[in-house]
Amino acid sequence: MSTDNQIKEMVKQKYSEIALQDKEDNQASCCGSGCCSSEVYNIMTDDYSAVEGYNPDADLGLGCGLPTQFAKIKAGDTVIDLGSGAGNDCFIARKETGETGKVIGIDFTPAMIERARANAEKLNFNNVEFRQGDIEHMPVTANIADVIVSNCVLNLVPNKDGVFKEIFRVLKPGGHFSISDIVLSGSLPAKIQEAAEMYAGCVSGAIQKQEYLQLIEKNGFSNITIQKEKAIIVPDDILSGYLTPEEITAFRNSNTGIYSITVFAQKPAATACCEPGCCA
Repeated sequence: MSTDNQIKEMVKQKYSEIALQDKEDNQASCCGSGCCSSEVYNIMTDDYSAVEGYNPDADLGLGCGLPTQFAKIKAGDTVIDLGSGAGNDCFIARKETGETGKVIGIDFTPAMIERARANAEKLNFNNVEFRQGDIEHMPVTANIADVIVSNCVLNLVPNKDGVFKEIFRVLKPGGHFSISDIVLSGSLPAKIQEAAEMYAGCVSGAIQKQEYLQLIEKNGFSNITIQKEKAIIVPDDILSGYLTPEEITAFRNSNTGIYSITVFAQKPAATACCEPGCCA
């Protein structure tokens, strides 16, 4: 792969294209010379249609979990969605936080922000807003969010450690996150690791599961819990764009696993003053 900035520009271009399509168009996409299962970026999506607050216009089929379902959002909370896309998780979070709360979606791609704002306007939501920005440098002040959610986005970011530092900065003391993301167990073939399309599809940008959890712990979070885990199987017709039949067989027989995990963690509450003069 290329430099961090080149990777970001590649991701921005790909998701700008996706923002202009409907979910059905995305799922009917073909790769290579013949029709295939789907593009790699939407083989992992979960079904949101039965979740309260779901809006079909905001669902582009890009996630790998249902983080808002596990996020313990309460009425009146301030919720931030990282990589908010067309607004899908924001609108579901808004159902939980209600009219007394606030939801902020942050996305790197101007076309996604434009689409999300149009969706919010159609729904007449005045407590949901969308801000363009890099989640490594969030356009929000510190200690503002009760809850942060994200759905299959951190694997697209080269500096994952920087994102977790920003999450810690932005959460209120005692606040928490619930994030769905792609992680690995074992090594991907070099041809997959080097493919830009597999990076934009959330696979080659993924890191080892243990490394991912250690980054969370390293940045000061507590109560780290895996709320859900599922294996992701990349179909052969997608792999065939990068690997020979023999290489696909070797990959299938290896110990490498690709997983979607939904992780919960909490920013510790401020230390209480326990001795006379300790808060002076």
